[in-house]
Amino acid sequence: MRLEWLEDLLAVAETGSFQEAADRRRLTQSAFSRRIQHIEDQIGVELFDRARKPVQLRPTTAEQRGQIARLADDLRQLVVDLQRGARLASNRMTIASQHALTTALTPLLLKDILARDDDTHVRLRSANLDECFSLLLSRQADIAVVYRLPGAEHPISAAFVETEVIGTDRLIPVIGAAAIDGLNARFAKGELPYIAYPQDVFLGHVLEHGLLPRVRSFTRPVPKAETALTLAALELAAVGVALAWVPQSLAQTRVAAGLLVDLSDALPQQLLEVTAVRLFGNTGAPMAGLVWSALLAGDWAAGDTAKPGKAAPAL
Repeated sequence: MRLEWLEDLLAVAETGSFQEAADRRRLTQSAFSRRIQHIEDQIGVELFDRARKPVQLRPTTAEQRGQIARLADDLRQLVVDLQRGARLASNRMTIASQHALTTALTPLLLKDILARDDDTHVRLRSANLDECFSLLLSRQADIAVVYRLPGAEHPISAAFVETEVIGTDRLIPVIGAAAIDGLNARFAKGELPYIAYPQDVFLGHVLEHGLLPRVRSFTRPVPKAETALTLAALELAAVGVALAWVPQSLAQTRVAAGLLVDLSDALPQQLLEVTAVRLFGNTGAPMAGLVWSALLAGDWAAGDTAKPGKAAPAL
């Protein structure tokens, strides 16, 4: 049963007149009458009592009027859903985001993208750095958003990927405000308790090879716990387990509220580049090219993404 047939039948049932129904359906009366006759011929049932004025549904048709109306509504909705699905299919894309970026910065990126085109559908996949590149290489992601040390290169050869710096962040040392005195006491004894990251993850490498050697020049860093998740490291620092180096973008709200103390004035910090990466020649999703352009043109992460935090008492 075609949608236009159902709408024709309902038009007659609701107006009680072939002429008014024809006007509603924007047809001449003769053309509309032929179409109703065609419907009856196709299903092999006379649906209307034409001998009565106004025209009335035959009893068997009247019994099904509610179902006819529901079917018409369902078919209209099906058309809308199919059209919307087709739009989403052409506007659907996948972004792989490094875990440390997913919590604070990537939501700003998505907000900017969706503000530019509300029909865009983005699948966000949070992963560690190596997994982000694996998703990119296997074409399971159109764009990867990941950190990089200034002056460094990504692990994928530059001959295969296009990389653009779209912002900066900083890896800063923080501790819960209520724990600063205890931290100072430990520091006075010649040690600095901290939250470690596994060395096989990006921030673990930055911590072990970039920050801790500088710390060891004046005190002994002591790992108290280890986690691969920056959000977990932030929480451990907030409750006073130990100091943690976390992205400034992640910590800035609590620093501004006085819940965390930023120790960047006393301890080393690390500038990080926020980069967008895609494969050369990757046609990908139709929307991916527009999103790439939006990333480069946007200011969602331009410059330092967080303001300097409150300085800590001298260690």
